[in-house]
Amino acid sequence: VQLQASGGGLVQPGGFLRLSCAASGSILSINDMGWYRQAPGKQRELVAQVTNGGSANYADSVKGRFAISRDNAKNTVYLQMNGLKPEDTAVYYCYADIPTGIWTARSWGQGTLVTVSS
Repeated sequence: VQLQASGGGLVQPGGFLRLSCAASGSILSINDMGWYRQAPGKQRELVAQVTNGGSANYADSVKGRFAISRDNAKNTVYLQMNGLKPEDTAVYYCYADIPTGIWTARSWGQGTLVTVSS
């Protein structure tokens, strides 16, 4: 299974970006999908996650600004980021939890850089 993330870039404060992450390979189903981020010198933190039924959770720091969604037919998760702040600058990593019969394996995307700066 491979995850391909895209959509990062440079944006001014107050701007917006939409990240996408598509899973490919031998996939029968996907449980949770989501996004983590890691800023320079900081630990990786959970940004948002969404179940295969569409229930979402967000970090307090992004509530009301970010929206996570997924297209199960395309095995793709999205992160709409509005009202971006300089502190949102980080490498964003997507993940997908894929059941393998006995356990659930987490696959990661390669990371996409988001830079918020004027």
